[in-house]
Order: sequence, then C-alpha cells, then structure tokens
Amino acid sequence: MSGHNRWTKIKRQKEAMGASKGKLFSKLIKEITVAARLGGGDSSGNARLRAAISAAREANMPSDNIARAIKKGTGELEGVQYEEVTYEGYGPGGVALMLECLTDNRHRTAGDVRATLSKGGGHLAAEGSVSWVFTKKGSISVKPGPSEDEVMEKALDAGAEDVLASGDDGFEIRTEPGALHNVAQALEKSGIPLGEQRWTYVPSSTVKLDGDAARKMLKLMDSLEDSDDVQNIYANFEVDDALIQQLA
Repeated sequence: MSGHNRWTKIKRQKEAMGASKGKLFSKLIKEITVAARLGGGDSSGNARLRAAISAAREANMPSDNIARAIKKGTGELEGVQYEEVTYEGYGPGGVALMLECLTDNRHRTAGDVRATLSKGGGHLAAEGSVSWVFTKKGSISVKPGPSEDEVMEKALDAGAEDVLASGDDGFEIRTEPGALHNVAQALEKSGIPLGEQRWTYVPSSTVKLDGDAARKMLKLMDSLEDSDDVQNIYANFEVDDALIQQLA
C-alpha cells in the first residue's frame, strides 16, 4: 500500500473519531452540491452524485444534510456556486501531486495552494507536467469480514480489474472508471459488505521517502488536506507504515 493511501486511511480514522468531522462534512456537502448541479438531483442517473452520497453515508452524514446539499445543487435552495479546478505540483523529494479543488474564488485558492506547497518544501507545476503519472480508476472499499479468495472471485466475476488487501481495513477493489457502479452493484448483490465507492488516481511509479523528506511530505499532506478548498489529493510517495503511524 502506498504511503499516500495509508496516510489517507489514518486521516479517515481521525475524522471518524470526530477530530475533524465538521471539515469532512463541509467537503462532502460541496461535492454533493456540485454533482447535483452538473448532473441533476436523481442519483440513479448521476454517477458522480451516487459516489458522493456513498461517501457521505460512509461518514455517517445525516440524511437531511445530504438532501439539503442536493437541493442546493439543483437550485431548489439557495447556495454557493463552486468551480472545479485541478492543480499539479511537486512535494519534497520530487513527489508528484494532483490536487482537486472546489472553490468560489479561484484566485484565493491558487494563492493558498501555492503558499502551502512552498511552505512545505514543494511548488506548483505547469498543467500536464504531473498528471501523466496518474491513471484514473474506480475504487471500492470492502469492509472486513470476507476472505481474500472470496472477494477476489466475486470481484473478478463482477468485472473488477484488481483486488488489494488493506490489512485490518479489509480490501480495495479497482475498476475501470466507467465500471465503478456496475461492479459495486454486482458485489452488493453477492453479499460482499462494501464501504465507500469513488474515483481515484493511481500513480504509475512511486517515490520512496524516509527521514526528513518523509516527515516534510506527511506534514505537507496534512496542511493541504486542512484547506477548505482542497477536496482530494493524489500523490505517488512511499513511506514506511511505522513512520506514518508515529507521525499520525
């Protein structure tokens, strides 16, 4: 498991314990609102909205919050208009970074991202200079319980590409982007207990970090994730789990 993925799991554990649940809810509401604005409020015909609702439910967001966010997106309730923007950059040790943001002020967000990267030992990069490192995939988390053989068999039968073991957290199933929801529906029917369903970017190569570079990179990840405008961060670093646990 890449250092980035491990760090993300620890972050979600903190959120589940309430340490930053308010910030998590804020980001989920933004995503639901934008998904509903772009594709309509009916999740059966809006794949992005289905993924956003799935993530919100996994975070135990109240149904009323989800419904209000959808109505803000469709215009039934007044709400802020967010713009999607993606930034590319580099972190300590030459780590490639892609940042997906939702913002109501592009200039503010660009300045904040630039300053955070610079302070953390990184810098912004030109469009296209980093994105080639990553490939978009569907990602389905499987809750602990079923065996690896069972998950592998049913996932491949459902049309998945790969199954990755996540230790005590269960498994991650990878799919082609367009197959995400079809695979998830087939797995649900087969009795596999699923968690979040989302799209992610998987790096084709990774950078191994240790010592001071690893500490700086993990601190930068924390700072970027603390930004209200940054929705998702994709990075290609590898760090020993023991160091991540120590710094978390």
